Amino acid sequence: MMKWVYGFGGGTAEGSGEQAELLGGKGAGLAEMSLLGIPVPPGFTVTTEACRHYLRGGGRFPDGLDDQLHEQMHGLEQQLGQGFGDPSRPLLVSVRSGAPVSMPGMMDTVLNLGLVRASLAADDEADARFRRDCFRRLQAMYGEVVLGIPPARFDAALREVLAGSAATSERDLGAEGLDAVVAAFDTVLAESGHELPDDPWAQLRAAIGAVFSSWNNRRAVEYRRLHDIDEKMGTGVTVQAMVFGNRGSDCATGVAFSRNPSTGERELYGEFLVDAQGEDVVAGTHTPQPIAGRAGSGGSGTDGVDGDGGLRSQFPEAYDELLRVCQTLERHFRNMQDLEFTIQHGKLYMLQTRAGKRSGPAAVRMAVEMVRERLIDRREAVRRVEPQHLTQMMAPVFDLAERQRALGEGRLLAVGLGAGPGAASGRIAFTAERASAMAGEGPVLLVRDETSPEDIVGMHAAAGILTTRGGMTSHAAVVARGMGKPCIVGADDLVVDEEAGVLRAGERSFREGESLSIDGTRGEILAGELATLPSEVLQSLDAPEGERQPLLVAAFYQLLRWADRERRLEVRANADTPEDARRAVAFGAQGIGLCRTEHMFFAHERIGWVRQMILADDDAQRRRALDELLPVQQSDFAGIFRALEGRPVTVRLLDPPLHEFLPHGDEALSALARQMGVSVGRVRDKAAALIEVNPMLGHRGCRLGITSPEIYEMQCTAIARAACLVQRAGTPVSCEIMIPLTGVVEEMARCRELVEAAVRRVCDEEGEELDSLLIGTMIEVPRAALIADQLARHADFFSFGTNDLTQMTFGFSRDDVGRFLPEYIEAGVIAGDPFARLDVDGVGQLVELASRRGRMARRDLKLGVCGEHGGDPHSIQFFERCRLDYVSCSPYRLPVARLAAARAAMAFHPGGRAEGLGDPLDPAG
Repeated sequence: MMKWVYGFGGGTAEGSGEQAELLGGKGAGLAEMSLLGIPVPPGFTVTTEACRHYLRGGGRFPDGLDDQLHEQMHGLEQQLGQGFGDPSRPLLVSVRSGAPVSMPGMMDTVLNLGLVRASLAADDEADARFRRDCFRRLQAMYGEVVLGIPPARFDAALREVLAGSAATSERDLGAEGLDAVVAAFDTVLAESGHELPDDPWAQLRAAIGAVFSSWNNRRAVEYRRLHDIDEKMGTGVTVQAMVFGNRGSDCATGVAFSRNPSTGERELYGEFLVDAQGEDVVAGTHTPQPIAGRAGSGGSGTDGVDGDGGLRSQFPEAYDELLRVCQTLERHFRNMQDLEFTIQHGKLYMLQTRAGKRSGPAAVRMAVEMVRERLIDRREAVRRVEPQHLTQMMAPVFDLAERQRALGEGRLLAVGLGAGPGAASGRIAFTAERASAMAGEGPVLLVRDETSPEDIVGMHAAAGILTTRGGMTSHAAVVARGMGKPCIVGADDLVVDEEAGVLRAGERSFREGESLSIDGTRGEILAGELATLPSEVLQSLDAPEGERQPLLVAAFYQLLRWADRERRLEVRANADTPEDARRAVAFGAQGIGLCRTEHMFFAHERIGWVRQMILADDDAQRRRALDELLPVQQSDFAGIFRALEGRPVTVRLLDPPLHEFLPHGDEALSALARQMGVSVGRVRDKAAALIEVNPMLGHRGCRLGITSPEIYEMQCTAIARAACLVQRAGTPVSCEIMIPLTGVVEEMARCRELVEAAVRRVCDEEGEELDSLLIGTMIEVPRAALIADQLARHADFFSFGTNDLTQMTFGFSRDDVGRFLPEYIEAGVIAGDPFARLDVDGVGQLVELASRRGRMARRDLKLGVCGEHGGDPHSIQFFERCRLDYVSCSPYRLPVARLAAARAAMAFHPGGRAEGLGDPLDPAG
């Protein structure tokens, strides 16, 4: 017969800590603690297999489960000398969830099961009060979890009883007052058409079923979606003999961490309540005391000193035992532990241990310090830090107290998609021009329906960017991440009326110049200004050389050095200016994987020449404009080559359609006409002629290079001259010229011929050779992936432009998809945003196919990715599997990509690249 139930307690256990998939994290932790001799109340765990059977079977227990429950309960009764349902010596149990992966607070718990009404009789007042307190807790928890009665009904009934008494809280009520609470809760149950079963076995079976079912409650489902937890796991259910922190002033309950989960400091950290049960601590209905006492911060150092009123001063023996248990469990599991405990009449009992959730800074600090303490090795440190932990460390944040105050004051206006982590406050500017002009007087937020490349100057000037449309790879999102700016997109509860100069949020209106605050990590938009705290990591980039780094910053860079030893993939940056390039190198970029030349055109002193080139009537006019642009392009490329010092730089030739460089609106067109000395009508007609119905599939990329070859010739001349000049000055140059949007072999062949001719001419003029120069193409069009073997005969490298490749494969407009994609995801039509995480099943097949066919035609073909997926940890894992050579991402995502690439390499090659490179336990490595 299948074994559905595993017992633990009394120094023995039928399971172990290695069986989390079967027993759930809670059950496995309790079994392991029992085997270690740690004081654990006895109990048993119903397996995740039983949960899956229950859910598949429409709410029926699997055969044999009832018999095993009775057998285990009989063992508890014998061990404790109590009876389940016995009125005089009642054995009370808790029924708690425990998934294989920690999902704190997402599923349900019922405490005090086994109480029957006859149990309420007691010999003395203290015991009578205790039993009634337990009974009213059972009524409320059973009513909420099993019967589905809203907890507010019980809260209202309790408040009504308190209002008719002298007590300020239920903790002040005596036995008689609690009798009134029990009666009030009976009324709530009856009015809901229910009653609390007086049969303890009916209570237990219903509670186990309810906890199984809570695997599929809305918050649990949403949590799993957000954290990529397998829906099929199911939860274990632990049934454990109750110990009571609510049995008097010598009893308590609490939560502890073996290290500070916010800072990572090595200290016993946590909170407790005297004369209470565990739910009182975690539910937030009472204010607990910090373990360190009021003089401390919640933690006690390893010397055991705590503040006034802390756990040690009130329960000295239990405190010493808790400190010993924390140290034992951390050494045993080699990880920070999150523990629940109860003190009953001065004696400590442990109710849970699991790996504790931690902030980004805490995760990095703990990982590095545990290597130094020789608890873990360097590879485990890299595995233990999640990529999002590094993101947290790099983003500016709002002061927590200020944010809570703003929320309490009702200043939250809307929640959008957090596309650029960090926080910013500033005055509203509705156009890029206004943002640029206003920025000289203080921080501004660029607020628009959507942004375009023309807004680049205003985006650069703004402290943060907010759009009501767009998704995670819309223009605003991509550029903001590249700049390291806080950004929220898709905030469709807001309305931008640019003409009226008003932002509307429900009944509230904000005019240009009024202040907003945005949290690009949480996606929150708040009225008014909130002060931000800068990231120490970003500050370190500008610190004087040799200056001692703060502890957390030093740990951040140490972890990345360890990650670099493990990864196979190169990590490059997308950077368009010399300043971007220098910052990328400071963040550890091994090259530039995408330099977008069109972004160089939008500077104030250049855009006029670009527009004259577009509107020129003949070749002579166009050549004059291009001659003006050539030296500034050359200067930019030279600055980037110098910053990279021989690392590869991939320059993408002009990609967007030409109409994007022209101004919009009558006033702007009139200004351009005056500047060029031509009629407004002529400028308007030319601009109208360039407009396309679907510009993303129109006259852009290599199509421009073929129909207007002089543009690509100018750009290649500027690239080659810059490379020759920098190389002659003694700095090595490794340049790669990339042709965008090829989908036809002849497009690639002709563009390559054009590039080679321009480079050859410059090299002859300069008397230099650019032996390392490569010519390749972006794979953005699905057809290009299908004919990759033919394209590879004319290309030295492929770079997958996964933003456009995703757009064209799905037939989604990445700038408009935000209007319906959230509904698709909510309804389960699609698993997630394919622009944020690579669609492995569809787009991924094209990447694999192009990689395989390309290398069949040319074995030395270099393969990389330069779309936003190059900075996404899940997508990086796929790129490792495809054996690409590099990923490229925004400079501010480089640390995340470096860590993710290392973790991916270790997942596919468990031995690690660091084999033979020294002792992995050596923290100096």
